[in-house]
Amino acid sequence: MGETSATRRVAVLVATCSSFLTPFMGSALNIALPSIGREFAADALLLGWISTAYLLASAVFLVPFGKLADQRGRKRIFVWGLVVYAVGALASGLAPSVGTLIAARVVQGVGGAMIFGTGVAILTSVFPPQERGRVLGLNVAAVYVGLSVGPFLGGVLTQQWGWRSIFFLNVPLAALVAALAAGKLQGEWRANGEGFDGPGSVLYGVGLAALIYGFSRLPSALGAALTLVGLLVLALFAFWETRAQTPVLELNLFRNNPAFTFSNLAALINYSATSAVGFLLSLYLQSVRGVSPQQAGTVLLVQPVIQALFSPLAGWLSDRVEPRIVASTGMALTVIGLALLYPLGPGTAVSYVVGVLALLGFGFALFSSPNTNAVMSSVDRARYGVASATLATMRLTGQMLSMGIVMLIFALLMGGTAVTPETAARFLTSARAAFGVFVVLCALGVFASLARGNIRARPVPAG
Repeated sequence: MGETSATRRVAVLVATCSSFLTPFMGSALNIALPSIGREFAADALLLGWISTAYLLASAVFLVPFGKLADQRGRKRIFVWGLVVYAVGALASGLAPSVGTLIAARVVQGVGGAMIFGTGVAILTSVFPPQERGRVLGLNVAAVYVGLSVGPFLGGVLTQQWGWRSIFFLNVPLAALVAALAAGKLQGEWRANGEGFDGPGSVLYGVGLAALIYGFSRLPSALGAALTLVGLLVLALFAFWETRAQTPVLELNLFRNNPAFTFSNLAALINYSATSAVGFLLSLYLQSVRGVSPQQAGTVLLVQPVIQALFSPLAGWLSDRVEPRIVASTGMALTVIGLALLYPLGPGTAVSYVVGVLALLGFGFALFSSPNTNAVMSSVDRARYGVASATLATMRLTGQMLSMGIVMLIFALLMGGTAVTPETAARFLTSARAAFGVFVVLCALGVFASLARGNIRARPVPAG
C-alpha cells in the first residue's frame, strides 16, 4: 500500500465521522416520531414512512453509487454524498407537512447512499489486510456511538427545541466532514477502464423500490401487484447482469464466493430481525408507558453504548479468530434478546427493558464488525467499492424489511389508528407479533452466518 500515515489518519477520521452521522440521525429521529405524529396528525403507518423513505432511497442508489465510486473515484462520490445529505437534512428541518418531510428524507437517503457506498471502501483501500479488522472495528464503533448519542440527544433536542432541531444539527456536521475530506484526503482510489451499466442500474432501482413499497402496502391488491412487479423486475435485472459487459452488481461475487454470499445474507437477516426494535420501543415507552422523549432516549441509550464499547474488541477478535465464529455467537445472543422482548407488557419493569437492550447490544457488537471484515476480506482490491455498497445494501434492505414487517403487522392489527394510551393493547399485540417474527428470522441467520465457511487460508477471488 502506498498511502502515507497522514492519509490513513484522515481516512479514519472522515470515514468514522460519516459513519456516526447517519445512525445518529436515525436513532434520534425514532425518539422524535411521536412528536412529529402529534404535529402533523400522522398515524403509525405514516410515521413508519418517515424512516422507510430514507432507507428506500439509500438502498436503491447504493450499489450504482458503489460502482461509480470504483470507476470515478471513491473520494469524489463520498464528498458529494455529504453535501447532498446536508441539503436533505436542511429540507427535512424546514418541512411544512409530513409529505414534504418524507420527500426531503428521500433526498437525504440519496446522499446517505453515496456515503455508505464509499466510506468503508476508502478505509479498506488504505489499510492492509492485517490491520483491517481493527479500523473496521473502530468504524463500526462510530456507528454505535451515533446510535448511542442519538436517543439521548434526540430526546433532549425534541423536548427542549422541537424535533426540527435534530435535522438542523446534522447540517453543519455533514458540511464539516465534507470540507475535511475534500481538503485533506489525498487520493481517489478508482478502478479505471470500465463503463457504467445504466440499464442495469435502472432495473435494480425500479425493482427494489417496487418490491419494498409493495411489501409495505400488503395485504392490499396494490401491495401484492407491486411486490410481484418488483420480484419480476429484479429477476430481469439478474438476467441482464449476467450478460452486461460491465455489470453494476457482479453476480460472480455471489456465485463463486460462499464467504461473500453468506456473510451478506447473514447481514440481511440480522438487520431484518433487529432494526425496528428501536422504533417499537420508542413508541412503547412514550405512548404506552407515558415517559418523556428525554427519558425514553436515556433507556434506548443502553443498547448502542454496549455496541460501541465492544465493537473494537469484536473487530480485534476477528483478526485472530475465524470471523464466522465471533459473528455467529453474536447473532445467537441476539436471538435470546429478541425472545426476551416478546412478553413486553404495560407493567414490564424498565430495568428489564434495560437488561434486554444490554444483551442485544453485546450481540450486535459481536456480529457487525467481524461480519464486515469477512465481506471485505473475501474480494480483491478493485472490488472494494461494490463489496462495501453490497454490504450496505444488505443492511439497508434489512432495515426496510424490518420496518416493512412492522408496518404490515400494524396494518393488519391496528389499521390507521395512532399509537396512544387508548390503543395500547392493540399496539402491544402488534409488537409481540413483530418480536415473534424477528426471533424466527434471527435464528435462521445463525445458520447463514455459520455456512459462510472459514475466511482464513482461503484465496481471495479475483472477482
